[in-house]
Amino acid sequence: MNSNANIAQTSSIAASIATNAARLSEALNNHMRNSFQPDSRKALRKFHPAEVSELTGISMSNLRTRHQEGDFPDVETDSRGRRLYTAEEIDQIRHVMAKTGRNGETYLPGRRENDALQVISIVNFKGGSSKTTSAIHLAQRYALRGYRVLAIDMDPQASLTTMFGYRPEIEFAESGTVYDALKYEDPVPLSQVIRKTYFHNLDLAPAGLLLSEYETETAYALQHKIDPPFTQRLAIALDEIEADYDLVIIDCPPQLGFTTMTALLASTGLLITVVPSMLDVASMAQFLEMAGETVQTLEEAAGPIDWNFLKFLIARYEPTDVPQSQMAGFLRSILLDQVLTTPMLKSTAISDAGMTQQTIYELDPSQVVKKTLTRILESVNGVADEFEKTIQQAWGRETD
Repeated sequence: MNSNANIAQTSSIAASIATNAARLSEALNNHMRNSFQPDSRKALRKFHPAEVSELTGISMSNLRTRHQEGDFPDVETDSRGRRLYTAEEIDQIRHVMAKTGRNGETYLPGRRENDALQVISIVNFKGGSSKTTSAIHLAQRYALRGYRVLAIDMDPQASLTTMFGYRPEIEFAESGTVYDALKYEDPVPLSQVIRKTYFHNLDLAPAGLLLSEYETETAYALQHKIDPPFTQRLAIALDEIEADYDLVIIDCPPQLGFTTMTALLASTGLLITVVPSMLDVASMAQFLEMAGETVQTLEEAAGPIDWNFLKFLIARYEPTDVPQSQMAGFLRSILLDQVLTTPMLKSTAISDAGMTQQTIYELDPSQVVKKTLTRILESVNGVADEFEKTIQQAWGRETD
């Protein structure tokens, strides 16, 4: 084949890629619009009394009594007279209990005076390890539990941003992402890119493809000694909004580049997800080795890096899979209590919900087989609640 033919073929392939990208983008745009009709943005469902009781720790009987006595706000009722609560109304109830209930401070689990902002990076070297799934479910669970949460998407693929109902390649093609606060030329305050979400108490710093520029720009900045260095850029950006949140949850890209290291060095704790298979564990071991060497080099240059905690989450776990169970046991024997006791189960409920950019907290319970939903809720809530104790301990609080 001559050179002209090669050029023509390359051009044809490039045109085909561009055409396919455009068709997929249009189809996804239509899918998103249809999913969230009649409004172009996502909205959060309302919650049943049993869910409110589980989230707040208020007994069902006390919930009814407090409504009858007029202590709690009036809420919508369904056709059967059952109360339905918005996330905002749940928060109002939580604040009433904080003022009037026994052990009132337990109803407001977030930061207190002198508590440091907890910045948690969720990381793994390998794609498909449930990083984004874990990040968004933890962020939403903690928002529903009464924490003020900021989710930061540090992955240029922007899956976390998409889960919040955005089209990054369209809405953030030129600006509006966390990259704007991290870039070396004319960075903006982080507050300018943070978006309120449809989830009460949960904000988002989105990502987009532009974030990939941060890798090459950081290499250039290091060569030319541009300050502040990548090791400090996110930490400095977070200083501006530090008082507005209790928790920051960061979804990191699946590689150990400058973007991931920027997140890690701004963090107070790490959560590493791992699927219990030989390939995934081997990949995680490689990630840990590389991360350890990198952090050691950075510590030699800039001083010690002090994380409050490092935890491992076994994700996409199938209890009936014997090799997975054996690998999970192997991990626990090596990493001991650094591995969360509760695994994140693999579930059709999570994958089905993801088809419409939803989580299990957004699904209407009537849309899912009750047994399936109960099983995955017990798993995800169990992970979040166990990890919440780690966060509380970082604030110096005793946990049961």
